[in-house]
Amino acid sequence: MNQQKRRIQTWKWLLPVTVFVLGCVCLAYFLYNVYTSNREQLQTVTELNAMTYAERMTTDLNKGISITESLQEILVSEHGEINNFSHVAEDLMTDEIQSIQLAPDGVVTEIYPEAGNEAGKIDLINDPDRGEISRYTRDHDLTILQGPFQLKQGGVGIAICNPVYLQNEAGETYFWGFTIAIIRVPDIFSNSVQALTSFGYEYRLSKTVSPLSSEYEEVASSGAVMDHPVEYGFEMGGCSFNLEVMPSGGWNQGSNLGVFFLGGFVIVLLLTGLTSTSLILEEHRETLKRLSTTDTLTGLLNRKGFEDQIAHFIKNHPGASCVGIQLDVDNFKFVNDMYGHATGDMALQELARSMKETFSENAILSRSGGDEFSIVLTETTSKEADEKIRAFTSMPRYFEYDGGAHSFGISLGYAEYPKDSADMTELFRNADMALYEVKLQGKNNCLSYNCNFKPQRRSRLGFALRDVSQNLPGAFLIYIADPEDDRILFANREMIEFAGCGDFDEFLSYSDHSFHNLIRPDEQDAVEKSIWEQIDSGTSGNNDYVQFHFAKRDGTYHPVLDHGRIVENTYYGRVFYVLIMDCALIETHYDR
Repeated sequence: MNQQKRRIQTWKWLLPVTVFVLGCVCLAYFLYNVYTSNREQLQTVTELNAMTYAERMTTDLNKGISITESLQEILVSEHGEINNFSHVAEDLMTDEIQSIQLAPDGVVTEIYPEAGNEAGKIDLINDPDRGEISRYTRDHDLTILQGPFQLKQGGVGIAICNPVYLQNEAGETYFWGFTIAIIRVPDIFSNSVQALTSFGYEYRLSKTVSPLSSEYEEVASSGAVMDHPVEYGFEMGGCSFNLEVMPSGGWNQGSNLGVFFLGGFVIVLLLTGLTSTSLILEEHRETLKRLSTTDTLTGLLNRKGFEDQIAHFIKNHPGASCVGIQLDVDNFKFVNDMYGHATGDMALQELARSMKETFSENAILSRSGGDEFSIVLTETTSKEADEKIRAFTSMPRYFEYDGGAHSFGISLGYAEYPKDSADMTELFRNADMALYEVKLQGKNNCLSYNCNFKPQRRSRLGFALRDVSQNLPGAFLIYIADPEDDRILFANREMIEFAGCGDFDEFLSYSDHSFHNLIRPDEQDAVEKSIWEQIDSGTSGNNDYVQFHFAKRDGTYHPVLDHGRIVENTYYGRVFYVLIMDCALIETHYDR
């Protein structure tokens, strides 16, 4: 009996011990999974942020490179000359630029601003410190980013050196020299690094000093010691960049192991709770995986997700026909500048919605970046998809702004695999060539790839309104062509100065945004009547000519000749383009 009691007591003792041991094992297993899962999630999010902000830094650096490319375009168009360099450089300057330079034949002769930068006028080709990399840049026709180095004005800079090659009258290419921009770091990355810091990350950005060196130097950092950081590398300007990122609180934050440990006995008893927790963790992993392949603005695949799906399709359907499509929004920069980026985002979302509705089956849809989108129509040919693509391109699209609907169009190019292309890279290169042909032909259309298209690098077409208007030989403005609403939309610098104002805001304030107020009061009704009688009669086409006294800000009136042309504008309807010519100047140079 006593022996039986002892067996029972032993069993009562053994059972709780067994439950406790099993519970501890389960709890330990659970806590380990929580820890590793939290670490994996944190690692994944950090990798995504490192990739995102590295791409932002690439965009920041491209702003500096675009300055040297703008100078190069002027040199090409003006046969190696830049008139009024200081004015051109002033327009290109930003807060992050230390100086802008020209170096014909490799010798720096022009620097803006010149004050404090005089020592920079050196022979780069033969300079003992910069000669080797300058000759490398010249001989390889490669835009390079050299530095970081200490600026004499204080701080750290990176030099962007862009070799310029022109053609002489015989059609021979020759080396003209360099266009150079000195950017300050980390100023150029200020938005990116502030965002990283505000999201709770430590960072360090390093780069190779030049294409001739494999040694990395620190460009910018948060100053913290990096503990197993996530690294993301990218290439630019012949140099390698490396961005290291880690959470400010380390890799063990947010795991709540103490709380889970205290609740371990409950978790052991409540197996359903353990299952639910495991499902939540799995859901988190799936969410992170989905976020890593999805564009958050449009809900389409991002570039990584797009490439993964294409690779999956090719693997499972080798040799199957498909159609690659490249498209973008026409005049998207104008939409952003005129209506704001929030409205631009609405236009992108509307375009993505129409993509999903039109290509709902057998399609891989992605936003490549900015206003550029890519599509693969699987297991189909260009001939089979042609009608649907054309209907998609021509369908009306609108975005809402200030209570009104505004239309926008798209340009689209497409090609077929394997008919037109040997692989996916060539497929999208051909589709991009077709898209470029659409741009050349006036936009808002679509074209299928043709083998007669010439491969060529995209370049900026035309001139910006600011560039053209600021260099017109006369005062110029644009205003709405409506007798009830003659609101001024634009005025160039010569117009602003002719009116006696300091800047455009002062000009708008003085004129109260109205062209009517630039006419001497006793002539206003007659002048406006003459303008509209000429336009309505159609005797001079869309032009009008009228003479009146221009009302200056200082209260004086100056006789001028007004030459206006009425133009249809996509966003404002009818507008007047107007040249104001000084009558006294005309009388000086021309006999009446």
